[in-house]
Amino acid sequence: MAREGRWGRGRAARREAVDTAGAVHPGDGDAPPASSAPSATAAASAERGWRAREQRAAQRRAARATATAPEDDTLTEPAPEPATEPAPEPTAAETAGPEPGEDGAEPSRFRLRDLTPFLLVRAAHPRQALVTAVGMTVAAALAGRPSRELLLILATVLVGQVCLGWFNDLVDRKRDARHRRTGKPLADGRLDPGTVWFCLALAIFLVVPLSVANGMYAGPAYLASLAIGLLGQWVWLRKGLLSWLPWAAAFALYPAFLSYGGWGGQEKGAPPELVITGLAALLGIGVHLLTALWGLVPDNEDRWTYLPLRLGLRIGASKLLWVAGTYTVLVLVALAFAGTHVGLGQEPLQP
Repeated sequence: MAREGRWGRGRAARREAVDTAGAVHPGDGDAPPASSAPSATAAASAERGWRAREQRAAQRRAARATATAPEDDTLTEPAPEPATEPAPEPTAAETAGPEPGEDGAEPSRFRLRDLTPFLLVRAAHPRQALVTAVGMTVAAALAGRPSRELLLILATVLVGQVCLGWFNDLVDRKRDARHRRTGKPLADGRLDPGTVWFCLALAIFLVVPLSVANGMYAGPAYLASLAIGLLGQWVWLRKGLLSWLPWAAAFALYPAFLSYGGWGGQEKGAPPELVITGLAALLGIGVHLLTALWGLVPDNEDRWTYLPLRLGLRIGASKLLWVAGTYTVLVLVALAFAGTHVGLGQEPLQP
């Protein structure tokens, strides 16, 4: 009974609170009841809280829309760029253009081998020139020529070989640059073609009197050999199957240069032995095979069809090197044997 009394009293209290908060008794008319003031205050507070929540929700929606919207210079501030150093004003040296030898990178350090005289020596095919000149001098010494004539032969052949080397690099400089051949100063731009042409002209003017000083017949023989060698450097002639022909013809004239040789441009000597001339021509073919080995790959890319390339494609470059080396050595042995038993000239050289 006591529990029911408590529950009953609680329900009665709640009914009284409801009647006090919002009930309108009959007879009061339009006038609000005295207990309506607390209710109006609560409603106003609720309305203010609702408006505040709506404003905060609108602010959150605007923030999300700003974060996901694309950049617009008229609506948002541009993102700050990374801090960079301001570009310096160009100096007078920069506006005038790069110095010779510069390509936009750091200047390379000075190297002695990049000087023009050393580059000229590199472009002259010095190894081939020295081997040929020394070989001719040794052959003349074995034939019994005096020392002063040996020095003249050495100088003449060396200058002539330098002419051939420079002319070869001048003709091939574009091909060498396209194939990125190393050790070619003309192709990589370290050596000016005009400088080489000038030096080539000086060398030709020098080799002519040197050749004539060897004898009236020996001089023209060597100059003819040199002219054939220069003519054989043209690409249209040496890329075909007959590329060996200029080499054979040029080397075939070397025995005449030695057998007719003398001192002071005199008429001395005698015609060379035919067997020596033939072996010298064969030696020229062997030298052609050996010198062509280092350019087989770029020549094949350019669709050349000359003899060394055909042999290299058939038997391989390594076997071609072995065959060409063996062939050249055998020809040299045959030349030494023939020179010992037959002699260089058909008649003994005059003193």
